[in-house]
Amino acid sequence: MQRVYNFSAGPSMLPLAVLEKAAAELVCYGESGMSVMEMSHRSPEYDAIIKDAEAKIRTLMQIPDNYKVLFLQGGASTQFAAVPLNLIRRTGKADYIVSGQFSGKAFKEAQKLGYDVKCVATTKDDNFDHVPVVTRDMFRPDAAYVHICFNNTIYGTKYPYIPDTGDIPLVADMSSCIISEPVDVSKFGVIYAGAQKNMAPAGMTLVIVREDLLDYAEEKMPTMLEWKTMAENGSMYNTPPCYAIYMAKLVYEWILGLGGLEVMQAMNRKKADLLYGYLDSQDYYIAPVKKESRSMMNVTFVTGDPELDKKFASEAGKVGLKSLKGHRSVGGMRASIYNAMPYEGVEALVAFMKKFAAENPKA
Repeated sequence: MQRVYNFSAGPSMLPLAVLEKAAAELVCYGESGMSVMEMSHRSPEYDAIIKDAEAKIRTLMQIPDNYKVLFLQGGASTQFAAVPLNLIRRTGKADYIVSGQFSGKAFKEAQKLGYDVKCVATTKDDNFDHVPVVTRDMFRPDAAYVHICFNNTIYGTKYPYIPDTGDIPLVADMSSCIISEPVDVSKFGVIYAGAQKNMAPAGMTLVIVREDLLDYAEEKMPTMLEWKTMAENGSMYNTPPCYAIYMAKLVYEWILGLGGLEVMQAMNRKKADLLYGYLDSQDYYIAPVKKESRSMMNVTFVTGDPELDKKFASEAGKVGLKSLKGHRSVGGMRASIYNAMPYEGVEALVAFMKKFAAENPKA
């Protein structure tokens, strides 16, 4: 059976070369005589895998030596609670920028824990069609951290800048844009990301945390959420998501083999330019996101007719363009064109969009 073009927001498609290598090593990894899925996480073979994964992500993202790299479980959503539990004791309060659903959930999770958290900016009244523009003076000077979601998967927006928070650590959920382009890690106190959008199968969460921020965890917090404990145990306080970490290692190798994040960014920009270029050239489809906030990873569009949107997603699926239906809270269509999506997939999507528009005139 021929592979389809999978535009899912996550779990998303993985690079074919990575899948083929994983398939070749599935039954027997190296000289171990077993699959990675079978081996003990305490074995020498797996110890080499997880250390190699860390070394490669450090190289790929140019992570400074004073940052710890953690491979955790629970998805990015677990970090909505872990972030305040690990950091808020610095000063007792934190500021949040709400630019979409996931940053909103992170804010509500911190509120649920009873902390003094403040939403300093939001674009909710504009249906999150752009990210807020913030300045340093908008943050409380004694905030323990400022939290953002760098790329908003559902609404198709991304920060075109890194907020200036001064000496306040900036915490960023980068789940849907991690390793899609270079980023200056030193400008962040913490970066976290679920793996299933751009990095590996579901099950692993990457956390990159500056070492000086590891000493503020709540005394009664669950051990499994404490970054310092995980750092001291090399991400293996308990059994880690072994196979997802192995797959992430293969993805890191794949990007490094292409030439690194600068090359990856150029490839992603070319795909995004093709799709946005078509959207801007016609009036059948509407791109609701303001141009300055457009995501390079998640492209949202609508026809303006919910029934036509439904027909579009259905007919696209029949020709191998899968998972184009927009999130239930937004509607319309969403094309997630992560690292693994080839340029040919976006070409096929644009060709289908032209054909659909010609065959389905609006009333």
